[in-house]
Amino acid sequence: MLCKICKAKGKREKAVIFIRHHKLALCKNHFLEWFEKQTLKTIKHFSMFNRGEKIGVAVSGGKDSLSLWQLLTEAGFETVGIHISLGIGKDNYSEKSLKLCEKLSEKLNRPLIVFDLKEEFGYTIEEIAKLSGRKDVCSVCGTFKRYLMNKIAIEENLSVVATGHNLDDESAVLLSNTIRWETGYLGRQYPVLSEREGFARKVKPFCFLTEKEIVSYAILKGIDFMETGCPNAKTATSPVYKQALAFLEHKMAGTKFRFYKEFLKKAKPLFEKEAKEEYNLTPCKICGMPTTANVCSVCRILEKIRGVNAKSGKN
Repeated sequence: MLCKICKAKGKREKAVIFIRHHKLALCKNHFLEWFEKQTLKTIKHFSMFNRGEKIGVAVSGGKDSLSLWQLLTEAGFETVGIHISLGIGKDNYSEKSLKLCEKLSEKLNRPLIVFDLKEEFGYTIEEIAKLSGRKDVCSVCGTFKRYLMNKIAIEENLSVVATGHNLDDESAVLLSNTIRWETGYLGRQYPVLSEREGFARKVKPFCFLTEKEIVSYAILKGIDFMETGCPNAKTATSPVYKQALAFLEHKMAGTKFRFYKEFLKKAKPLFEKEAKEEYNLTPCKICGMPTTANVCSVCRILEKIRGVNAKSGKN
């Protein structure tokens, strides 16, 4: 198969990727150009950030976040990497993830802010989940990562936090929330979460790009990334929704793109009012971060753990 753009110019360059829902076959150079153009187009369309702003990029060591960091840096934006070291010991997962983030930081010559959960709080994410009585490590992990990303952004005076969430992620979340009719979440799901009462702005520049397209970008750009997922993700429900959408995508190319794009255009406005009225934010009485209760969920979990350890005589 020949590159569509090269073929139009009378050249016979072989395609390295076929983007099925766009019916687009591209060679390496034209794919990289297309990928970068799509990302910058999304940033501009949703007014995510400007070149004068300092952008914190949440990096986990995976293909999505590391690709986003490299693309934004090479596009001329001022970036800072933010990595939360969770202390996941199985297969040295957290150690390997951190090393990959440090490697790209050195390659890009951009700073990397590292928050070590064990050093700062005294517990790994798995210990926090176990001691707090939570069976689902993923939900606890998400709570702490969102909290810490926001806290770091505020403390470091970052204009925005960019995450590597892709079309597969966003469409899976949308399907999950639609099936359960989580109207509050549906009203808030958007490529940009504006700054509000102690919350830094959050953006998702890869929201219209698929996982396949991102991994192709990472490989072609020579980015080293974690090829295995988090060991704790086995209990997560998101893969089930991704599998369902993958089946539909296989049968009808463009399903995920249309599902998410049309939701943003037509359905989301129907839920926005309810989402805004659903909660009011106040500063947490312990840490000062915004919360819907007197004490935020992170502080409640940490207080519970300390109480359990105090009763057992542990420090």
